[in-house]
Amino acid sequence: MDKSHCKKHRVIILGGSFGGLTAAHELRRLLPRGQVDITVVSKDDRFYFVPSLPWVTMGHKTLEQISFQLEPSLKAAKIGCVIGEAERIDPGASKVVVGGEDLDYDFLVIATGHRSANEAVPGLGPFDGPGHSLMSPREAVEAGEAWRHFLDDPGPMVIGCAPGASCLGPAYELAFEVDHALKRRRMRHQVPITFVTPEPFLGHFGVGGMGRARQFLEGEFEHRDIRYRTSVAVSKITESSVELAGGEVVESRYSMIIPPLAGVPAIARSPGLGNPKGFVPTDEGFRHKEFENVYAVGVAVGYPPVDQTPVPVNFPKTGHMTVQMAKTAAHNIAAAINGGERVTRPPFVLCIMDMGDRAAKMLADPVRPPRNRVEMSVGRRWLWAKQAYAPYFTWKMKTGRV
Repeated sequence: MDKSHCKKHRVIILGGSFGGLTAAHELRRLLPRGQVDITVVSKDDRFYFVPSLPWVTMGHKTLEQISFQLEPSLKAAKIGCVIGEAERIDPGASKVVVGGEDLDYDFLVIATGHRSANEAVPGLGPFDGPGHSLMSPREAVEAGEAWRHFLDDPGPMVIGCAPGASCLGPAYELAFEVDHALKRRRMRHQVPITFVTPEPFLGHFGVGGMGRARQFLEGEFEHRDIRYRTSVAVSKITESSVELAGGEVVESRYSMIIPPLAGVPAIARSPGLGNPKGFVPTDEGFRHKEFENVYAVGVAVGYPPVDQTPVPVNFPKTGHMTVQMAKTAAHNIAAAINGGERVTRPPFVLCIMDMGDRAAKMLADPVRPPRNRVEMSVGRRWLWAKQAYAPYFTWKMKTGRV
């Protein structure tokens, strides 16, 4: 008899956001409590619906409206919860160090997300420089406070992404939302907007483009008088300007630049676990290429760029893709415990981009070209769908209905 079916396994999941919660609840659905102990380790005590952070900046939502407390939610699902940050991982000994204590595991899921490498652009800040970002709840709140001050004394604005960025969508959303908000206040004529991006063309998104997104975005920016520069590298942000590599200076009183992402410190402190940038190499089933009991999902996964561009643009991992990865990893862990076929379906991407007065739905399946299907649709109904989906998905995460 295979003793692995009698043993009570320990699964530790690092991260309490999209990937971590999806993996935890999916594993609890697939495996009974008597068979598996599941523990989520999260540095934050709340889940935040990160795609709504631009709305927090614009004042449409508060952090409380897009979040919930993790511990009561996980306890209700019979899932353990440790609030703390993983310090390092010893994959050879199957241990994670959290708060100076060793946590043993039989299976590990790394869903730690990212570290924003704001230091890549001098002046990006936002807490030690004049630039702003949308990559964390605190940064979104800070960017919102600065936006409200900006409205009292408007002027030129620069929105965009730094070289090596991968999470490009929020920059596009903020550009459209700012344009719409200023027009409603009849202030748009006071605010020249420039969009800067390392992408070789608008709508590249780090995935080589998505159908007619390039033509659509170019037309929308031109219609809205949003000037744009592609294949540019932001080199410095000051109180009054954004400097580009090559010496060009763009005047700006409000600069929101999405930074490149790096792996979290715990991966960097764990030799053999990640690549030089701190991301985890996996197979198509999101299992580590060397350690069979280690999985990674979401931003923590080390995907290579889709193509080589004049200025680096990295591959994105959206919340929608992260959920797919987490379900695949959970299925494969359950298969490893109970026996069964592994799954390796490549993720696809479905996103809705807020444009202020309407929204664009974009789908690419799979996300890396060549693709079986590409779709794009624009209209007010997609804005309503996005507004409705945010609280619905947050409720699903809170109640474990993944």
